[in-house]
Amino acid sequence: MNILILGSGGREHSLAWAVKQNPKCDRLIVAPGNAGIAQIAECASLDIENGGAVASFAEENAIDFVIIGPEAPLAAGVADRLREAGLLVFGPSEGAARLEASKSFTKEICAAANAPTAGYGHFTDAELAKAYIRENGAPIVVKADGLAAGKGVIVAMDEQTALDAIDDMFGGAFGGAGAEVVIEEFMDGEEASLFVLVDGEEVLSVGTAQDHKRVGEGDTGLNTGGMGAYSPAPVLSAEIEAKAMDEIVKPTMAEMAKRGVPFQGVLYAGLMIKDGQPRLVEYNVRFGDPECQALMLRLGAQAFDLIHAAAEGRLAETQVNWADDHAITVVMAANGYPGSYEKGSVIGGLDDLANDSMNVVFHAGTKADGEKVLASGGRVLNVTARGASLQEARDRAYEMVEAIDWPGGFYRKDIGWRAL
Repeated sequence: MNILILGSGGREHSLAWAVKQNPKCDRLIVAPGNAGIAQIAECASLDIENGGAVASFAEENAIDFVIIGPEAPLAAGVADRLREAGLLVFGPSEGAARLEASKSFTKEICAAANAPTAGYGHFTDAELAKAYIRENGAPIVVKADGLAAGKGVIVAMDEQTALDAIDDMFGGAFGGAGAEVVIEEFMDGEEASLFVLVDGEEVLSVGTAQDHKRVGEGDTGLNTGGMGAYSPAPVLSAEIEAKAMDEIVKPTMAEMAKRGVPFQGVLYAGLMIKDGQPRLVEYNVRFGDPECQALMLRLGAQAFDLIHAAAEGRLAETQVNWADDHAITVVMAANGYPGSYEKGSVIGGLDDLANDSMNVVFHAGTKADGEKVLASGGRVLNVTARGASLQEARDRAYEMVEAIDWPGGFYRKDIGWRAL
């Protein structure tokens, strides 16, 4: 098969890596890709939020299957355009992608499906939003309603922080995403992620993970897109996972189908777990980044078969063959991230590292400059390793991190600490 993956981050590098292992893959193109992806696949310059352009490219290159990595093309309806052009696609329609693109829509669906989640208010007026905060007090959570690249969530431990967040959001700090806000009850507990493939009817769990959102050790400092992750997440026991599927995921999918917007793709359920009870924090409609990197290293070549089955509506006849293993990914980010950071610093030592089924450095924000690899983003590398235990995987990952020569970057030294 000729396969096209849309995206340019560490998530897409790990997807490309897994797809490439599968004998069904004849030709692999990633658009736009990055310096690491270019070592295993063809990269193409393409506006991935323009459905017409992607459809034309797919036709010109005899593409059999398109896998959409990030949320922006999904929210822009690219999957719909491709299906109209007769292509097989992995990823939800624009209507179904609202589960990530609109926090208030998700809350409405959860209420209709009776799925346990935080109490909330939805506002388009700053003064009414502030009145709600004063009435409910802190801690409280303020979220931009739309897509804000993982940064539009403020967990306010005091009232003033929450009020300031309202000024920021309505003041345009998150662009159009903050024109409406959702204010939620603060949920206590431990957060973990459940990844579920959906083919419109059937659902199949494809793993659990836990990521580290904050920039500093001990989960302190500013929120980021994620500084590292590990899979599986011990807090998501088989019993709690089954409860999350039965009480949250399946009712949500049934409600979507009932409304005429069946979901097909991967559903990422962010869960808060306390006293054995999961509650929904949020849905994303694509693989998490960096959780995907740990999941793909564990799944390997079968990841493609599972994704393909979801796209073709064959999940009922599919199962995941898990090894009894653990994987961890450590993010190396540019100095200054998540604030302003420099681009263009040279990364050395990558060629000397092992690159096999146990150890891979996935590129997230890199570009090639001749023989050199340069940093071109905030989160730059995802150093990922697998082991019989989380400790073994972690030791292996940090050994690789220390072998990378990049003075322009930093990383957290405690990824996996909750589980260990």
